[in-house]
Amino acid sequence: MIKTLPQDFIFGGATAAYQAEGATQEDGKGPVAWDNYLKENYWYRADPASDFYHKYPVDLQLAEEFGVNGIRVSIAWSRIFPSGFGEVNPKGVAFYHQLFEECHKHGVEPFVTLHHFDTPEILHSNGDFLNRENVEHFVNYAKFCFEEFPEVNYWTTFNEIGPIGDGQYMVGKFPPGIKYDFGRLFQSHHNMMVAHAKTINYFKKNNINGEIGIVHALPMKYPKEPNNSEDVRACELEDIIFNKFILDATYKGKYSEHTMAGVNHILSVNGGQLDLREEDFIALSAAKDLNDFLGINYYMSDWMEAFDGETEITHNGRGEKGSSKYQIKGVGRRAMDVDVPRNDWDWIIYPQGLYDQMMRVKRDYPNYKKIYITENGLGYKDEFVNNTVKDDARIDYVKQHLEAISDAIADGVNVQGYFIWSLMDVFSWSNGYEKRYGLFYVDFDTQERYPKKSAYWYKDVANSHKII
Repeated sequence: MIKTLPQDFIFGGATAAYQAEGATQEDGKGPVAWDNYLKENYWYRADPASDFYHKYPVDLQLAEEFGVNGIRVSIAWSRIFPSGFGEVNPKGVAFYHQLFEECHKHGVEPFVTLHHFDTPEILHSNGDFLNRENVEHFVNYAKFCFEEFPEVNYWTTFNEIGPIGDGQYMVGKFPPGIKYDFGRLFQSHHNMMVAHAKTINYFKKNNINGEIGIVHALPMKYPKEPNNSEDVRACELEDIIFNKFILDATYKGKYSEHTMAGVNHILSVNGGQLDLREEDFIALSAAKDLNDFLGINYYMSDWMEAFDGETEITHNGRGEKGSSKYQIKGVGRRAMDVDVPRNDWDWIIYPQGLYDQMMRVKRDYPNYKKIYITENGLGYKDEFVNNTVKDDARIDYVKQHLEAISDAIADGVNVQGYFIWSLMDVFSWSNGYEKRYGLFYVDFDTQERYPKKSAYWYKDVANSHKII
């Protein structure tokens, strides 16, 4: 039986400013921490990326032609405020007005994220969101954008608070490259959620046009052996790190006793302490019922097993299958020997995990209102032959995840859209240009776009609302 999606469902494509725009030093844009970090640690740069800064009319024309009626874009904070605050860059402001106008011209609704991993360098080097002054700078930047861009109907404060903390302070694959620091990880999560809460409280108090929400990456966690209490405990603790801590802050306005018991256990084993203030929870509590939507980014699930040893994380950045390792002292280890498909970067392909995560949100956080799947897609080493890519594996991946969404809707979850990562090929933060996701192949030398087989398939699904 062919599964379907609602007639008003958004079939979108996702991008992010730093991964797509290029032009990192054009028209007054200020630096971000990634500029130097890529030079010092990786084999690629953010220029040219997909040259979206100049090519956005081409990409939006393609979106319209291929049935894509929504696009996730982010505003580069340092294009608006090169130093993060203070003087406004008028060329940056003009660019985003032009971008949003072009979106609407092609019938592609822009879902606009205020922060997608790219804090301005001056603020990042001053502690990023560990520095509470930067929370206020973010809120002020958001206020400016709300008032400057009334043509935007959908706002997102942050993209993936969880992976930001993990990348910056656990794996060390994001600037500033700190490893295994749980105090900073949870404090970053908390402070960013306070920034979100203050922003959404302002948005609603001032009756700003449109809707506002937040995007969380929510990888599902399972115990390797469900009947093994130690595996179950490892699963619960990893889930607190990546899911429950930020979901509690978003929808409960506080951390449950179970969540805080897990956090305190992790900190007692690994060191670190938190600065959680009464005024933080006043803001969080005021915001908990104000989110108009939750964006879920879902790529993978993990199977957890008990582990008695030291923390060790090995990031698979080049697509060398089987080279990953993720084990945390006092928490557990991600099992590598489970019989579930993986891509070359060791990301487990498990569509059921998306269904389970949506059902969990419905059950545990019933004030979620509605969900958009704001990122999902298959990173692949595409083979470009005869001006296209026959990416049947990507089609199969997206098909299965759309079917999981259809099942969740049938079981009572309010899901209103899906944004494939990514609309066109972009660069991947810690994997470079080899890991491609797009519906449209980008020749990064010429910046020409070529529809992949998946683009034609996605168009058929968007037009018919049938998952074929």
